Amino acid sequence: MKTVIIPEPGQVKIIETEKPPRKKGEALLKILYGGICGSDLGTYRGTFAYASYPRIPGHEFSAEIIEIDDNDYNLKTGMIVTCNPYFNCGKCYSCQRGLVNCCTSNETLGAQRDGAFSQYITMPVERIYDGKGLPAKTLALIEPFCISYHGVSRAHITPGDNVLIVGAGTIGVLAAIAAKAAKANVYISDISKEKMDYAIKTFNLDGGILNTNPKEFITRVNEITNNNLFDVTIEAVGLPATFQNCIDAVTFGGRMVQIGVGKKNHDFDFTLLQKKELNVFGSRNALKKDFLELIDLVKSGAVDIEKIITNTYTLDTADKAFSDFSKNAASMLKVIIKF
Repeated sequence: MKTVIIPEPGQVKIIETEKPPRKKGEALLKILYGGICGSDLGTYRGTFAYASYPRIPGHEFSAEIIEIDDNDYNLKTGMIVTCNPYFNCGKCYSCQRGLVNCCTSNETLGAQRDGAFSQYITMPVERIYDGKGLPAKTLALIEPFCISYHGVSRAHITPGDNVLIVGAGTIGVLAAIAAKAAKANVYISDISKEKMDYAIKTFNLDGGILNTNPKEFITRVNEITNNNLFDVTIEAVGLPATFQNCIDAVTFGGRMVQIGVGKKNHDFDFTLLQKKELNVFGSRNALKKDFLELIDLVKSGAVDIEKIITNTYTLDTADKAFSDFSKNAASMLKVIIKF
């Protein structure tokens, strides 16, 4: 079979590998679509905090079940599915408390362990979720939607809250969609006017803030909120500057959520946390319930997440997909590979 691999930063190769043998309790899956995550792009660029090499990327995907034994999940051969790619140890204190998304030994496909960008993979049956008839391309978007949805749920958004998403990449836009579904007033900010405007127009957001510099950013925040600042800010980039944007833009007693992953440190005035009595939440991965709830939400027609796809490539052009995405990240949103 063909497999996509990143042997070192800046390189993508398509190599021949053996089809994986299926063990007891696993299903053999034929990959249909895979999305290039920001973490995959970071691995390609050498900027992702959890990257090691060589690495097979990919944890956003849809697949067809090729082989599976009788199971308790009503999963059968021929089903089109998506999967939970966050492998937890089941033994640490986090896992004991049911917080499997932040397992202290977490291994995510494509990050701490090889990912799904092969024509066939095996997965434990308990990590496979019935797509309930959703198109394969849509199902490949459920995992990134879960990342955003989980982060938004951490903020406990209520109808009428003023919410600012910093970052108009895939995770940021999907967070905006999730916040909008919670009946919030949602604004989005980015350095790319093209991506920001696309998100506002496509998903009916309430407005945007072009993030040209900190002074103009906070001026625009005050204009939008009548100097009250935002009830909730969500960081979906992973840079010191955007973390600071979220701290500056959130109101006294507000909630700030950190979804973005970065490698750089940030020196900031931590007394602002005390002064504003801020509630600051980290958000890592997602839970099974997030997958199940979002499959139902998308199935209901309440949201159309396929609109985040801006570019589609074939497996044989996966190297070009990574190269193009790296060079044109300001204009490309979700990049999908058709396997």
